Amino acid sequence: MSQAMQCQSCLPWSSWTQLHRSLPGVRGTRNVVYLCAASVPGAAGSYFLRKILGTSSISLPRGCARYQGGSQRHSVQPSSPRHGLSQLRNMAYSDAIKKHQERLSAWFSHQPNEERQFGPSFSLDAVHVDPVIRESSLEEVLKPSPDLTIQNQLQQPSSQVITLQNLFDVDACGRQVKNVVLYGTVGTGKSTLIKKMVVDWCHGLLPRFELVIPFSCEDLSHSQAPISLRRLITKKYQHLRDVVPVLGASNLKVLFILNGLERLNLDFRLAGTELCCDPNEAVPASAIVVNLLRKYLLPEASIIVTTRPSAVRRIPGKYVGRYAEICGFSDTNLQKLYFQMRLSQPGCSGEGSVGRTSGERENLVEMLSRNLERHNQIAAACFLPSYCWLVCTTLHFLYFTRTVPPSQTLTGIYTSFLRLNFSGEVLDSTDPSNISMMKYVAKMVGKLAYEGVMSRKTSFSEDDLQQCFEVEMKTESELNLLEVFRSDVFRFFLTPCVQPGKEHTFVFTIPAMQEYLAALYVVLGEKKTLAQRVGKELSEVIGKVSEDLAVVLSIVSKVLPLRFLPVLFNLLKIFPGYFSRMGGKDRGAIAHTMAEELFKEEDYYNDDVLDQINSSILGVEGPMRHPDEAPDDEVFELFPIFMGGILSRRNRAILEQLGCSIKNLAAFEIAKAMKKTVIRKSRKGLPPSELLDYLFFLHEFQNERFTAEAIRSLRAVNLSSVRMTPLKCAVLASVMGSTSHEVEELNLTSCNLDANSLRILFPVLLRCKALHLQLNSLGSDACKEIRDLLLHEKCVVSNLRLANNPVGEQGAQYLAEALAGNHSLTHLSLLHTALGDRGAEVIAQHLAENQHLQELNLGYNSLTDTAALHVVEVAKKHTKLDKVHLYFNDISEDGKRVLHSLRMDRDGVRALVFLTVGTDVSEYWSNILNVVQKNLPFWDRERVRQHLALFLQDLESSRRQTANPWRKAKFLRVESEVKKMLGKLQDGTL
Repeated sequence: MSQAMQCQSCLPWSSWTQLHRSLPGVRGTRNVVYLCAASVPGAAGSYFLRKILGTSSISLPRGCARYQGGSQRHSVQPSSPRHGLSQLRNMAYSDAIKKHQERLSAWFSHQPNEERQFGPSFSLDAVHVDPVIRESSLEEVLKPSPDLTIQNQLQQPSSQVITLQNLFDVDACGRQVKNVVLYGTVGTGKSTLIKKMVVDWCHGLLPRFELVIPFSCEDLSHSQAPISLRRLITKKYQHLRDVVPVLGASNLKVLFILNGLERLNLDFRLAGTELCCDPNEAVPASAIVVNLLRKYLLPEASIIVTTRPSAVRRIPGKYVGRYAEICGFSDTNLQKLYFQMRLSQPGCSGEGSVGRTSGERENLVEMLSRNLERHNQIAAACFLPSYCWLVCTTLHFLYFTRTVPPSQTLTGIYTSFLRLNFSGEVLDSTDPSNISMMKYVAKMVGKLAYEGVMSRKTSFSEDDLQQCFEVEMKTESELNLLEVFRSDVFRFFLTPCVQPGKEHTFVFTIPAMQEYLAALYVVLGEKKTLAQRVGKELSEVIGKVSEDLAVVLSIVSKVLPLRFLPVLFNLLKIFPGYFSRMGGKDRGAIAHTMAEELFKEEDYYNDDVLDQINSSILGVEGPMRHPDEAPDDEVFELFPIFMGGILSRRNRAILEQLGCSIKNLAAFEIAKAMKKTVIRKSRKGLPPSELLDYLFFLHEFQNERFTAEAIRSLRAVNLSSVRMTPLKCAVLASVMGSTSHEVEELNLTSCNLDANSLRILFPVLLRCKALHLQLNSLGSDACKEIRDLLLHEKCVVSNLRLANNPVGEQGAQYLAEALAGNHSLTHLSLLHTALGDRGAEVIAQHLAENQHLQELNLGYNSLTDTAALHVVEVAKKHTKLDKVHLYFNDISEDGKRVLHSLRMDRDGVRALVFLTVGTDVSEYWSNILNVVQKNLPFWDRERVRQHLALFLQDLESSRRQTANPWRKAKFLRVESEVKKMLGKLQDGTL
């Protein structure tokens, strides 16, 4: 039996439910948190830390303070970095170790590109939250585990918690521990913990050791030629060449760190690895590791090994002094602390916006904290520190993104997240296939995810898992790989469900991860029928044979020019060509799947996908759903968006590094097929939320040519009632910026816009003929942006609607300046914008300089006779302005008579004040009542009732003055409509 089968996860084949022990949780356990004084937020942040840590105060001396929560077993006092160096006789040794500390600190403090790409980086020597570490044993790793749920784990006390500083303390029998195996599943934070350990040593916070020498086992696995230990050290750390000779010859306290032992194939049998105690003898790198662990080579050195659970058994138990399991953030207080620190980092909300968004950051942390306290599924996901990073990165993307360069996509975040956790990882180094871990996940977990998406299912039973993972297992190698996957990777993607009544089912750790893996499964072409799989293999075989036969026949044809040879040549080409066409149809099917999922009519009236992600992280405010209440239908609108995002060049390059190859030709053919499906379906007209999803899909796809063709087909863009965050505005600006064509209409009514939103959308607004900005709380700052927009030489806006915005007098000043210099605007609506007399006067003063305006709406602005008549007098002299709306203003009876006397043929302007014109009904009566009905939810109902009563009186008075029966009938009809509206207003049904 192979080593992979011997080192199992202790989970019997008959029960997947045993995996419920996934993230052993402890409440009230000992946790270590490092805080840098420069990184701790202000008073609010300090209060938050005191609240969740249960401490009355936090002391932050110069340098770093260290919080230890829970029971304390041993206290380690920081000491000078020079501690222990006095034993070195030569000052050169001291200088060499100092230099070593500087180099290691610089190297291990370096953060991956993803940290800088998706928000402010999390500096290890500034802020760090240690995961829970639990002392374990080899028997615990190998024996079957009890059936635990997430809730039970949260409440389970533990006396076996140990800190990083105490790993080398004496064991229960009083023996000094020299070798420590630190293991944990993918995502628990093994590598980050080791980085922090090295940085601590460099800063003098790990005084037990005078020299720390870290090695990457992945690096050692590529070392082919024999090499001595001393040569290996100086090869990796040349500055230690003066220290290496004293290793083993002095009392120097040395710690070797071997990170990722699962990458090495170790053989502790004497027949496999001979004994070696000479650090100058050249042997294979694996032999050096084996003899270090045997304590045959440098027996006085301490060693810490990190590995995944499946590889723990590779080291015989007699060579291990202590086993320790990294349990992640199994205490929700640690999760809260991580989020508070991460989201409060300097620069989290972008340059120049710290003051403006500090309240927003605090609100985010508070909502996230409440969601964690509910023991929501998000709390189960955040057992793994990796997912805490993903949550913070996603929130940064949703709330603090002002521009969207190609690297800033949601698919890019998930792809980079997988690279952070799986880059270079092979599932089992002992297996000849050497399959990458991510490729295996895409094939196995992707299949489960896809079947769940297709059947609208997010929770999976034990039978579902067995059917998906075990049904096609045929060989010993496949079973071994599945066991390693179950032990090391399964809990990274699937976790027990916390929903009452579903405790024995599994869900994806983060809901969006199911859709991402389903999309990856489809795009990689893993979704094939049996005929397609067999056909592909057969075409490859026949293709190779045909090439060989073609060479032979070409030689024979020169000697025997037989007529049937050309026919034979063509026959040999039939099979590869046929299956090549089948491959093309398969890519067409991918495009068809994408289009079908993107434009599902049953999803038309859901929230847009960005709001759905936000709700999945922060929860939904309001009363909790009753356990017996029927759940909402599952929504999988991210699935097609992720399919498009995975096809982008950047994400394909990252997936290539993970062993998931998507060829350029395949991406090109899928994009070509999408033009016939996606673009055609988008022309049918989409509801606002679905239209935003479509625009977000185009942003994620990152194909400029495809996006330009898709956008050119959109002449009208209706996003009314969509909550337009800065990210959504940036996506809209980015996608619409792929072309320069004019947009007939852009409807952004009731979209929560502000001045910053208008700045982001400025390039798009310039190209819009009709621009609807009603109901957006746009004040004077926003009007300043609108002024700059209307005065721009490339502005084509002809119809601008700003109704129900708090424009005010200052805003009116900016708009008046815009009117004076604009050459495109013909219709301007300032209905209910709190202008007052002074605002209207300012507009009237600048109106004379405008030569293009045709219609102006100043209704419901508390205008009196003076301002209203002044506007009308200016309008009389205007060359094109022929219609002014003045209804629902405070105009006296005398003013009404003057406005009643206006005639279009004589004065050149019509003032819409009443539903009547002399002794006839105004032709605009229905327009006025429609405006009232649409805006009633946002207007003062009592004031509307008063004005409708005045309309009714005016109608009755005009009806009595006419003898024309036809006109009397028209008056009665309009009176009926007004009375009906008054009745509904009084009953509260309108």
